Amino acid sequence: MSRVMMFPSRTVAVYMGRLFMTRTFSILAALVLVLQALDLLSESGNILAFAGNGDAQVWHYVSLRAPQIIAFALPFSVLLGTILTLITMNQNSEIIALKASGLSAHQVLAPLLIASLLVAIVSFSFNDRVVSRATATLTQWQKVNYGKMPIDRGDRANVWVRDGDDLIQVEQIRGRAAATRLGGITLYDRAGGNLVSIVRAPHGKRVANGWEIGPATRFDVASGNLSQIGTVVVGRDVRPDQFTLATVDADSLSFGALKAAIADLADAGRPTKALEGSLWHKLSGPLSSVLMPLLGAVAAFGIARSGKLFIRAVIGMGLGFAYFVADNFALAMGNLGAYPPFLAAWAPFLLFFLIGEAVLFRTEE
Repeated sequence: MSRVMMFPSRTVAVYMGRLFMTRTFSILAALVLVLQALDLLSESGNILAFAGNGDAQVWHYVSLRAPQIIAFALPFSVLLGTILTLITMNQNSEIIALKASGLSAHQVLAPLLIASLLVAIVSFSFNDRVVSRATATLTQWQKVNYGKMPIDRGDRANVWVRDGDDLIQVEQIRGRAAATRLGGITLYDRAGGNLVSIVRAPHGKRVANGWEIGPATRFDVASGNLSQIGTVVVGRDVRPDQFTLATVDADSLSFGALKAAIADLADAGRPTKALEGSLWHKLSGPLSSVLMPLLGAVAAFGIARSGKLFIRAVIGMGLGFAYFVADNFALAMGNLGAYPPFLAAWAPFLLFFLIGEAVLFRTEE
């Protein structure tokens, strides 16, 4: 009984995979070099505007910005690498030779699909381990206008929370949920918009009916007296997530950290739809590399001397760029709540997968 082999020739598979990888990462290097240079031209003035900054800070910015640019340019590089590889093989009649040997269009593209899947795995790991950390650091650095950054030990610092008319400032927060610990608490007790007293305490923890802080001191604004009040419960309506999850930047968190943040927000009854869409997109985004050989396959088939090879390449690029437009549009609609999170992240991928398959089947006919 005969069976259909995905890779009838190991030599051809390795040859096509190497050709695809070489062109993809060469294009990626060129794109990153150009985009990084343009970005540096616009930001170097802001970096050097801070007193004491010099070449070291500029190169530090490059080290933080480059991972973001790589993550942005990689899917485009896979698309252009696919089209360039297939055009070259078509011009050299290699595609015709493979088809003449009995290979289907899917078998011709199989080495590129497997190579692009490896690229997707590398892309996910790179985004999760490198890009998220670089984004978090760069965001903090930009908040201080490229000045000296405080040491980041994974804790939140200088958080303000409103409790009715009162304001609570916490210098440092550790832990999550019921295990949240506060350090350096200042409560501004207000009535009718007027400051009544200021309560300060070095430590605080979560209790059943609020936040227990102590040993506390109270400064009465009217009399000017400072008194010791020991342990006191404040912020009875303040939830732990208001301290620990005041803002969640999906781009600055890894897949696991974002998933945990979404769970905490859901437990607190806060909306999570936009973050759920970003969580799904951390998977669908890297997998877009697998789509590129399908969308660019229109450049592979058809006789090169027919004069339509350039048109086929343009169609392939058009399909690829249309996917990126649709992907960004769906994600934006998901952030606005117009699309469900799963649909916002995966609908463009599934739609263009079907389009790619339809084009491929039409080509084989």
